Amino acid sequence: MVFKSTFARFLMNSNKPSSFKNPGAIWLLTGILFIAINLRPALSSIGPLVDAIKHSLQLSETLLGLLTTLPLLAFGVISTITPLFTKRFGIGKTLMGALILLSLGIFIRSTAGVFGLYLGTTLLGIAIAFGNVLIPALTKQNFPDKAGLITSLHSATMSVGAAVAAGLSVPLANDLNLGWRGSLATWGLLSLLALFIWIPQIKRIKRSKARRSFKAALKSLSGSRLVWQIAVYMGLQSLTFYVILAWLPAILLARGYDSEFAGWMLSLSQATGILGALIIPVWAGSRKDQRLVILTLVFFEIIGLIGLMLPDVGLTVVWVSLLGLVLGGTFGLALLLIVLRASDTETAAELSGMVQSIGYFIAATGPFMVGVIQEATQVWNYSLGLLIIIAAFKLIAGLGAGKPQKV
Repeated sequence: MVFKSTFARFLMNSNKPSSFKNPGAIWLLTGILFIAINLRPALSSIGPLVDAIKHSLQLSETLLGLLTTLPLLAFGVISTITPLFTKRFGIGKTLMGALILLSLGIFIRSTAGVFGLYLGTTLLGIAIAFGNVLIPALTKQNFPDKAGLITSLHSATMSVGAAVAAGLSVPLANDLNLGWRGSLATWGLLSLLALFIWIPQIKRIKRSKARRSFKAALKSLSGSRLVWQIAVYMGLQSLTFYVILAWLPAILLARGYDSEFAGWMLSLSQATGILGALIIPVWAGSRKDQRLVILTLVFFEIIGLIGLMLPDVGLTVVWVSLLGLVLGGTFGLALLLIVLRASDTETAAELSGMVQSIGYFIAATGPFMVGVIQEATQVWNYSLGLLIIIAAFKLIAGLGAGKPQKV
C-alpha cells in the first residue's frame, strides 16, 4: 500500500519539471535507468564463471577473490574524487565518460590474459564508481520530490542487471559455446547501448553552481558523525552483498550442487533483490525515521545467513531468496539515506562520494578476506558466521544513520 500510494502521488504531480508527464524528465529517467542496469552485470557475471576462470588461468582462491576486491578498491578511490570531475565537466559528461570506460574495461577483461583480466576489472570498477556516486546526486538534483520512488526504480534496475547477468553467464558460456571470455564480453553490448541513450540526455540535466571547493567540502563532511554512520552502514551492507555475489556459487558447489544450479541461485538472489530494491526505499522514504526499516532488514539478514550455515535443513532456495530480498533493500536504503540526509544537490554529490568511498574501502576487504579464510579452513561456515557479526555492527551504524537529520 505504501508503494501504491507513493507511486500514485508521483504520477499525479504534473506541475513540476520532474513529473513523468514532462517528456524531458521521462527521457532523463530512461537514461538514468539504462546507466543503472549497467552497474552490476560486469561484476555479477563473474561468480558463476569463477570455476571456469580458475581452471583456465590457474588462479588460487585468493586471486579469485581479488577479482571482486579490485572494483571495490576502485570504488573507494574514485568515489572520493568524483566531485572534482563533476565540478569541471558536469554530471552528464562525467557519466558519458564512465560508460565509455566501462565498455573498454569489459573488452580488455574479456580478450587479454591474466594481466588483461585484472586491468579490465580495475577499469570497469572505476567506471561503475562514477555511476554509483552520481545517480543519487542526479536524483536529488532532478527529482527532489520523488527521491524514494526514483531510488527504488534505479536500485531495482541495478538488481535486474545483476540477476540477468548472473543467470545467463553459464548458459552463454556453455550452451552458446562462447566460453567464459565471450560470456563476460556480452555485457559490453549493454554498456554501449546505454552510452547511445545517455548522450542526448546530457542537455536535460539541471545545472547548479558550485558553492564551495572540493577541499572545503571534504573538511566539512569528514567532521560529521552522521556522515561516518552512513558510510559505515553503506560499507558493511556492500561488504555482505559482494561476498554473496563473489562466493555464493562456490558455497553451493561445496554443498554438492552443480555449477548451473549455483549460477541460478545467484541469479535468484539478485532477482529477489529487485523486489527488495523496489519496496524498501519507498517504505523508508515515506517515513521521517528509518530506524525500524534498518532493524527489520538486519533481523531477516541474520535469519538467511543462519539458514545457509545449516545445509542439512535444506530450503536453500528460501535462504537465498531471503538474503537477496534483504540485500537488495539494504542497498537501496543506503542510497536513499544519502539523498534524504543531504541538504542540497551539491551536498548530495559530495556526501555520495565520501560515503561510498569510505564504504567501498570497507567492502573491499570482504571478498578477499573470505577467500583467505576459505583457503585456510576449507569451511564456509566460518565466513558465514563472520557475516552475522558484521550484520550486528551494521545495525549499530544504521540506527545512527536512520535518525531524521541533515548533513
